[in-house]
Amino acid sequence: MPTCEPEFFDYLLSVDASSLTVYCMKEGCMIFPHEPIIRVDGPIAVCQLLETPLLCMVNYSSLVATNAARHRVAVGDSIGLSEFGLRRAQGPDGGMTASKYSYLGGFNSTSNVQAGMLYHIPVSGTHAHSYVLSFDGLKDVKNPMLNGVNLVEEALKVRNENNWPEARESELAAFISYALSFPQACLCLIDTFDVLKSGLPNFICTAVALYKAGYKALGIRIDSGDLAYLSRRIHKVFEEMEKKYNVPLGSMGVVASNDINVDVLYSLNKQNHQINSFGIGTHLVTCQGQPALGMVFKLADVNGVPRMKL
Repeated sequence: MPTCEPEFFDYLLSVDASSLTVYCMKEGCMIFPHEPIIRVDGPIAVCQLLETPLLCMVNYSSLVATNAARHRVAVGDSIGLSEFGLRRAQGPDGGMTASKYSYLGGFNSTSNVQAGMLYHIPVSGTHAHSYVLSFDGLKDVKNPMLNGVNLVEEALKVRNENNWPEARESELAAFISYALSFPQACLCLIDTFDVLKSGLPNFICTAVALYKAGYKALGIRIDSGDLAYLSRRIHKVFEEMEKKYNVPLGSMGVVASNDINVDVLYSLNKQNHQINSFGIGTHLVTCQGQPALGMVFKLADVNGVPRMKL
């Protein structure tokens, strides 16, 4: 700022917040249009310096919390919501803010493990398509034993008892390996190849084998296709296989992702979906429906005399 006198910078060195009073609504409470959220009293120059930092801190966080609440209203109280937006967020700081305030706005968990650590938010997630594609076959399962049960052998028994000719062996190897690593949190992504012809059969093989080892899988995630139709078909197959193998597949969850927004949620409701939980990323953290909240910081009073921009 070469046009400023040196005395201006000397003044800035002396500025502190000791003469300011800040009144603020409690974080997380409901606010309404045209209602003051923060009031700042103090020397006018010091108050003015707070315009940008206060708006930066409050605008986006309130926007994300509001957007999260809209998603919660759309799904109701019984459906799980997990924030999956870190890869699409506006930089690392925006990603952390989105994780924190999505949770405050009604989400159950986040895939952002740093937010989980710093803000004590439950962390949830599953493996990626690249994990499934990294396997060639059952030979890649180095140690199939879990609690004295050979998961590969048990899974193959289920596979051989059913007519699933298009179920990929490499995908089955990926699911079994994942189950061996996370026997208490086994949630498999089943749309790498074909949901109904490969992913779902391979998960059932894995879930039955895992149950014989003393563990219950959590369920599956689908990331593409007709989500409502697939969820209904998956639950129907779960119920059939539960009767056949006496394994509680019917109570296992169906998690859906894939560029879901509020409009998609309402559409899925009309289609009578049977999805238990949603992972929502891009449209949550970028706030597709309303990209900015538009809060403003205005002078309201000087020495007891009201001021208003007309």
